[in-house]
Amino acid sequence: MQNKFRAFLTMLGIIIGVASVIAMLGIGEGSKKSIRDQMSRMGTNLVFVVPSSQQRGGVMLGNTNAQSLRLSDVEALRKESTALSAISPEVRGGGQAVYANQNWPTTMYGGNEDYLGIRKYEIESGRSFTEREIRSMAKVCLVGQTVIEKLWGKDYDPVGLTIRFKNIPFKVIGVLKQKGDQSFGQDQDDVIIAPYTTVQKRVLAIDHIQSIYTSAVSEERSQEAMNEIEEILRSEHKLKESQENDFRIMSQSELVNTFTSVSDILTTLLGAIAGISLLVGGIGIMNIMLVSVTERTREIGLRMSVGGRGVDIMMQFLVESMLLSVLGGIIGILLGLAVTKLVGSIMSWPVVVMSHAVILAFIVCTAIGIFFGWYPARKAANLNPIDAIRYE
Repeated sequence: MQNKFRAFLTMLGIIIGVASVIAMLGIGEGSKKSIRDQMSRMGTNLVFVVPSSQQRGGVMLGNTNAQSLRLSDVEALRKESTALSAISPEVRGGGQAVYANQNWPTTMYGGNEDYLGIRKYEIESGRSFTEREIRSMAKVCLVGQTVIEKLWGKDYDPVGLTIRFKNIPFKVIGVLKQKGDQSFGQDQDDVIIAPYTTVQKRVLAIDHIQSIYTSAVSEERSQEAMNEIEEILRSEHKLKESQENDFRIMSQSELVNTFTSVSDILTTLLGAIAGISLLVGGIGIMNIMLVSVTERTREIGLRMSVGGRGVDIMMQFLVESMLLSVLGGIIGILLGLAVTKLVGSIMSWPVVVMSHAVILAFIVCTAIGIFFGWYPARKAANLNPIDAIRYE
């Protein structure tokens, strides 16, 4: 109390350290929850198949050049699989969407009647394409909100109008509800969706498909669905036991777990970096307590000369260092909560303050006060009373 400003500066390292730990963990946990929620909205029972890299003539082709998936694979999965509730081929190509004097570079995706349900797209106005339109390679399409905004303006309903994509006219028969960005930053509304036959034959002029999207009967059966898909496609592609798959199978729940693990590592790393401030704060407490012992040497000698024991002297300085650390921790916790809420409100960043992080920060503060206060307290307790009284 006699050195208020010095006491505050001593606590400052602890305050900053605790506030940083709570804020970093809160932001990290919020980001992890946001990623998990966004990916879950795409369907945790989503399972998709893409071609794997293939080697031809000693040259390794990329996934985009691989042509290992066919429509016959989709039919085989539809007939033989028991763990899948919906199956759709997917083909896609980039190009310029044009209406009147407006144009916009976007991507056209092709799927069947199950595609919208698998990818969690919903119709806002108009309708989806029918099985008959798929068979006849009809030039019809559904457009996302970003495409609408760029070609016509926000909140416009273009159903019934005709756009051109790669100089091919497409009649707009439906408008997709807004979905927003993915966790990877991709705009899910910057899309045009058409029958896969139209995109495959008229737009891309290919006879293979680029991926297969499926929905497992339930999230719990996703792994069973993946095993089934592998078995069916290996049989369909006539692969021997010694041969590797010419396709890759991934599930949405698998991606969620992967990104959660990565986020956990980053959150721990951020917390550890912020925790260094606590170590620096502890060293600051030890430094000030050593100065305090030196300044109060005569007081220590006087107390000892009238019967004070070494343990009494030790407790005097140990309690003081603990009070500095704990008080700094309490202020740091309040500051950390305030900073976390401020970041969340100003930057619209998802934050989740974990109660165990607050409790852990408080325990660490107490431990720091004991650990870094013990050496100065022990030094004070071991002073010789006669030498201490004579100290100037």
